[in-house]
Amino acid sequence: MKLKNLSENILKSVKSKGFRYIELDSVIETNHIVERSGESFRRFIFSFNDQNGNELCLRPDLTIASCIRYLNKKIKGPAKFVYHGQAFRKAQNKNDPIIHTQIGFEVIGSKDEKKDDKQIIETALKSLSKFKYSSGSLTLGNVEIFNLLLSKLDIPKRWKLRLQRHFWRENYFNDLLKRLETNSDVDPTIVEVDKKKYQKMLKENQSRLIAERSVNEILARFNNKIKDPRRTKKGRNVSKIIKEFLKINCPINQAANKLNLFFKKNKISLRIENNYFPITKNKYSKLNIKFSASFGRQLEYYTGMVFKIDIKFKSRNINIINGGRYDNLITDLGSPKKIPAVGAALNLNN
Repeated sequence: MKLKNLSENILKSVKSKGFRYIELDSVIETNHIVERSGESFRRFIFSFNDQNGNELCLRPDLTIASCIRYLNKKIKGPAKFVYHGQAFRKAQNKNDPIIHTQIGFEVIGSKDEKKDDKQIIETALKSLSKFKYSSGSLTLGNVEIFNLLLSKLDIPKRWKLRLQRHFWRENYFNDLLKRLETNSDVDPTIVEVDKKKYQKMLKENQSRLIAERSVNEILARFNNKIKDPRRTKKGRNVSKIIKEFLKINCPINQAANKLNLFFKKNKISLRIENNYFPITKNKYSKLNIKFSASFGRQLEYYTGMVFKIDIKFKSRNINIINGGRYDNLITDLGSPKKIPAVGAALNLNN
């Protein structure tokens, strides 16, 4: 009964901010999850086949279910939703729950990024007032800053895409940095073979198709590979810059200055304004607010601002709210155009 009353109070609080309550489908097509999260994610979902042989699964994530609903309903323009329900995911550890009870709220289709990010944070903070806790922290990150940094670094485009794509896989990302430092992804023997193929194909008909690609397209790719400007020394320097960036951790009101000093030191033409972040005060009620450059690696679909709120309750540390911006998610789910989205979810399991 306590949980039901708590949920009702939170929902009432979120609705007062202009969010409309919606019901989400409990079952979704498995390909929506696997195609955007990879086959490796399949081991975490509860899937089955319907009478027509289509593979379905219990929703493992309420955000994805909400975005699919937005897409299927062909909603035009901005929408503010709140929803309440359970997500189902196989646990990695025996003691972890497989049913996650959550309340989620999001703004979809609005182009006012700064205003929407701020409203999601404010709504999360207002929801938190329904909980009794002694202290806590709000950690902010921003995946966009990392991607902007990558765009300025002196490494081949394929390496930028690789690091960007695997930012959320921390262990593999660190392995990529080691390979970047040693230039170990380039085999000199293979490069020499490619050079011989390159010279031979220069003499061929440039429009001839090989495996659905023209000779001209293949030559362009060979050209990039053979003329790879990266060297071991340059790779070590870039890896050092990335590692230094990811160590930036400070009170939120120091974040812009810390980042700008870092960019200046490394001669990177970027600047962060003081109003870039949706919150600038170091303290809100019982929460300490900080910035962490490495935060935001929990979910692959985040594209901009990310945050989490942890609270201390009866000597226990609890992660109670997570959220962020995911502007590419609805496109990944099948939208022909990019639709901005930002939201957060409260974990009621704890």
